[in-house]
Amino acid sequence: MKITLITVCFNSESTIQDTLESVLNQTSKNYEYLIIDGKSKDRTMEIVKEYEPKFKGKLKWISEKDQGLYDAMNKGIGLASGDIIGILNSDDIFSNPKTLETIEKTFLKNHCDGTYSDLEIRDAKLEKVVRKFIAKKGNYKFGWYPPHPTLYLKREVYQKHGLYNQEYRIAADYDFMLRVMKDISVHLSYIPKTLIYMRSGGASTDGIGGYYKSFKESFHVLKKNQIHFPFIVNSIRGFKIILQSFCYKK
Repeated sequence: MKITLITVCFNSESTIQDTLESVLNQTSKNYEYLIIDGKSKDRTMEIVKEYEPKFKGKLKWISEKDQGLYDAMNKGIGLASGDIIGILNSDDIFSNPKTLETIEKTFLKNHCDGTYSDLEIRDAKLEKVVRKFIAKKGNYKFGWYPPHPTLYLKREVYQKHGLYNQEYRIAADYDFMLRVMKDISVHLSYIPKTLIYMRSGGASTDGIGGYYKSFKESFHVLKKNQIHFPFIVNSIRGFKIILQSFCYKK
């Protein structure tokens, strides 16, 4: 099963090399790697082009203006030819060289439609853990959801449930995951390992302001998806996020 990896970037010169190295060092080479750049004005694309020969034809890129993060993700999904699609943000890395191998084996062993795993949110240098997202299993009706950067889905799931809704600036990934989780025919398999390190500071993790914006959009997402008691469900979801931040201990 070939995996399509999608990295969306814009002015990511300070982090993109770590991401590229993370993919390059994977033991499994059964992937294609798509870089979707929003016409960066810094050295992002210079770095990508320097690394391109090292991928021996597995890396393809486009660099053009877009309408934001989710527009770029949608472009990548539209270009994907793999059996499985995963998104690795330009400031994230795989936790170990066997991440793709682990994901592929899980799909083959469990005959599932998607996999997800645990996630660590770290500081800018990826040295200190800021928050640990132990995903486990849960019910979306009670505020549970898988960490989006760890979610890998068969291409057919995207074909069935559509792309990311660009009317949302922060919560389009939550909206998409709700659409998927509501489909009882989609089997998601949990991998109880930390497979992704994510840098803190994104729109939804950047302090109290980021959490508030995320909470507000997520409330609208819950209402649109006809989830009962959206304010309560969203509050439970937000409480779990805060708890992860304050209760994590090394």
